[in-house]
Amino acid sequence: MNPAKRYEIFTRFRAARPHPETELEYRTPFELLVAVILSAQATDVSVNAATRILFPLANTPQAIFDLGEEKLREHVRRIGLYQTKSKHIMQTCKLLLEKHDGKVPQTCEELEALPGVGRKTANVILNTAFGQLTIAVDTHVFRVANRTGIAPGKDVLEVENKLLKFVPDEFRPDAHHWLILHGRHVCQARKPKCPQCLIVDLCEYPDKTT
Repeated sequence: MNPAKRYEIFTRFRAARPHPETELEYRTPFELLVAVILSAQATDVSVNAATRILFPLANTPQAIFDLGEEKLREHVRRIGLYQTKSKHIMQTCKLLLEKHDGKVPQTCEELEALPGVGRKTANVILNTAFGQLTIAVDTHVFRVANRTGIAPGKDVLEVENKLLKFVPDEFRPDAHHWLILHGRHVCQARKPKCPQCLIVDLCEYPDKTT
């Protein structure tokens, strides 16, 4: 795929959705951190349902730490892997209080040192909460990048590096939101909705649906 095609793809994404946002509900960097940890292998709908109850009760590292792991589990038990995620959130709260004065750090290395936080989660926080020009690669972004030819790669790190290299600077603040939403709602895993796709003529996927 050439630079002109990529530019046109992101121009269309921007025209269709000028101000894309995460579908997770949050008000602070810490709320976003908790929501993203909970969202692994779970739907944003299920996470939002839980955090709408949790955050009014406890939405800081100290408040959740004081709430305790047992009560935290009760609030998130409908989310997949809730026991492991609850443990990670409690450990993360403890580290934030001990090492970061209760604040969410703003470097990838410090974020990845928190339990339950991988590279994707770190990049989501840095981009969405702090406006850094990172691109988080989840299963949707990985699929869209490979399927369309925008930034093919054999693993998530290769795709991330290619996206950072190939996506024009003006689009990078919102690139991962556009790609996630496109993968979630149009370029779906089992059967992409090619007839509804706004970049179908630019996409290099050979097996387009009709």
